[in-house]
Amino acid sequence: MSGNDNPYGGSYGGGYGGQMSASANVSAAPASPAGAAAGSYVSDTTTAGFAKDVLEESRHQPVLVDFWAPWCGPCKQLTPVLEKAVNGAEGRVKLVKMNIDDHPSIAGQLGIQSIPAVIAFVDGRPVDGFMGAVPESQVNEFIDKVAGPAGADQAAEIEAVLGDADGLLAADDIEGAAQLYSAVLQADPENARAAAGMMNCMIAMGETERVGQMLSSLPEEMQADAAIQAVAKKLGQIEEARKLGDPVALEQALAANPDDHEARMKLAKILNVQGDRENAAEHLLTIMRKDRTFDDDGARRELLQFFEVWGPKDPATIAARRRLSSILFS
Repeated sequence: MSGNDNPYGGSYGGGYGGQMSASANVSAAPASPAGAAAGSYVSDTTTAGFAKDVLEESRHQPVLVDFWAPWCGPCKQLTPVLEKAVNGAEGRVKLVKMNIDDHPSIAGQLGIQSIPAVIAFVDGRPVDGFMGAVPESQVNEFIDKVAGPAGADQAAEIEAVLGDADGLLAADDIEGAAQLYSAVLQADPENARAAAGMMNCMIAMGETERVGQMLSSLPEEMQADAAIQAVAKKLGQIEEARKLGDPVALEQALAANPDDHEARMKLAKILNVQGDRENAAEHLLTIMRKDRTFDDDGARRELLQFFEVWGPKDPATIAARRRLSSILFS
């Protein structure tokens, strides 16, 4: 999908201020074989070219070899069906045609006695095949059998790119993470995890207003995703913290009165949005140790909200949850 086709292009794909662009290529289609038309995955081969066109190419993706002859009526029926199915697979397989009248030796070595015959090669070896003019549905089933279901490779690639992006975001490489999230969104505009990651990058860049706009523009099914909801809660925490006052003044109030739980709660919320998760959790745990009745156990409820935004695998979540358990069950 091109950037122009991406419905979120104005928000994600162009990066920040036009300075970021997607550098990762997710599930790009492989180049067409030599001699194939642009956008086609079909070519012809010869005895001399078989090793390169079939054996070598099959190490990159499965190659179907169509053994045919000009006088063969069923071959003429199968060829357009094969070409349509292979081009429809968009690079999951390639089709190489071999005229056995001109180049009989390969078919002879493979023991082919009837045509049309289609043999699938993977990693330089024949792995499966069929004979006769079969319908398009059977050709598509055969392609899925040798290449895997459509979208399987892209899904695995997207998952790997998202893992890399999450790692870059955790390491505060915001630009690098945003480029990878953008690349995923170019390939899969409704990927909620990538959308949430991109919005987290924007929050880190201070673009909270744009995040609010993007949240409101997402489809309902994406808004219901846990990752998107976590971003919405994070944005709410940021907006609330802006109204809670000066953290220095709150620290002074706590120094004068350590039991000022209201000031401690406000400071915890501010520290959370500043990224100081350890101390934010510590303040809430302190309130719990001193007075579970404050704000109707509000410190515990707020800490659970923090966990939802931080994520269950975040080290701050794991450490604070362990300490929370010791308070609740001691």
